[in-house]
Amino acid sequence: MRFPHHRVSGFGVAVLVALALAGCNERPQMNPGMPQVSVITVQPKPASIVSDLPGRVDAVRDAEIRARVTGIVQKIEFEQGSEVKAGQLLFKIDPSQYRATRDQAAAQLKQSQADLYSTKALADRYAPLVKANAVSKQEYDNAVAGYRQAQAAVAAAKANLDSAEINLGYTDVTSPIDGRIGKALVTEGALVEGTSATQMALVQQLDPIYVDFTQSTTDLARLRQAFASGQIERMGANAARVKVIQEDGTEYAHPGKLLFTGITVDPTTGQVNLRAEVPNPDHVLLPGMYVRVRLEQGTNQQALMVPQQSLQRTADGLQSLMLVKDKKVEQVAVTTGGAIGTEWLVTSGLKAGDVVVVEGFQKIRPGAPVETSAWTPGAEGKAAAPAGGKPADGKPAQDKPAEGKPTEAKPADGAPAEGKPTEGKPAEGTAPPAQPDSGHKS
Repeated sequence: MRFPHHRVSGFGVAVLVALALAGCNERPQMNPGMPQVSVITVQPKPASIVSDLPGRVDAVRDAEIRARVTGIVQKIEFEQGSEVKAGQLLFKIDPSQYRATRDQAAAQLKQSQADLYSTKALADRYAPLVKANAVSKQEYDNAVAGYRQAQAAVAAAKANLDSAEINLGYTDVTSPIDGRIGKALVTEGALVEGTSATQMALVQQLDPIYVDFTQSTTDLARLRQAFASGQIERMGANAARVKVIQEDGTEYAHPGKLLFTGITVDPTTGQVNLRAEVPNPDHVLLPGMYVRVRLEQGTNQQALMVPQQSLQRTADGLQSLMLVKDKKVEQVAVTTGGAIGTEWLVTSGLKAGDVVVVEGFQKIRPGAPVETSAWTPGAEGKAAAPAGGKPADGKPAQDKPAEGKPTEAKPADGAPAEGKPTEGKPAEGTAPPAQPDSGHKS
């Protein structure tokens, strides 16, 4: 029995379409229900052991300008907030009273010197007379005693004059150090008292500057054990560098050096005090500023590092990582030794060769099977699909599409993909589309 030609053509088209759909369905595809995660394979590498510690900035020199005599402030001789030099005049206190006291002391010295001259002359005159028994021995002794008393009076008068000159000099209040002066704490016309040492200003030396910080004895003991075991190499002499992290999170441009580590422990906090000296040419760091200090204390040649985003916290607050073993997720508890750049140093719970999940946590749970692809830093949320659905754990997928060429849209549940097909190249494993009949041929 022969079928009409147009019926045969229609039947052939249907067969070709069915074969094309079957070819599409036979393409190797991943299990659509298996979660995709991005991973890294941990390998040991050298890393600096850095402690991140809280600290406060403190001036190298801190001079409180205080009144040493009582009087009225006549004039302020500096610009507030400016740089001053040692010996520079800062305040002028009314000197009239102290000048008068100085003059009075000078007059008393002259009087004492006149008395000394008179008594010396009398003692010299009696010296030969007593030998000739022209005067009594008692009179001569009295003349010598008067001379020595006059000498003592002259010495006391000189001391009074020196004291009066010192107090007169205190009416000129000068800076004891080079540095930057803050605001004036008194005004012109204010009464300052020498007995209570009224504070008038503050001068601080800001370059270089100190940074004081603390470290717990627990961390120090752990570090000493690591040095003793050889796990960490100690920094060389004078090689302990200090980096300062400012309040806005930026790193200060000038690294400093560690001056000393305290030899006593604060009994209330269980911490040891440390001090670093940091260059401060632009006066960016100011006394009292809160900073964080990164102190390089050694080098671990076999450090295990993971990206910070891979570290998770369990419900009880412990740190953990998600590992992939035999294509299944396993959660392990870990201990970290601090952040170094954008990575965490893992000190326990992880070993070399472990495959760590970095992205895709929202799709997985412990024990769940997963498909892995290599994680690329800076490409979060854009992990490449594994080739053939069977990559090696922790290794990048092979046969990636060439850059700049669009990848084919995958049909869902066997349905043909919608959208513009690739020009000139049918999908692999499919038959070319049937051409429409232009008419019936006999």
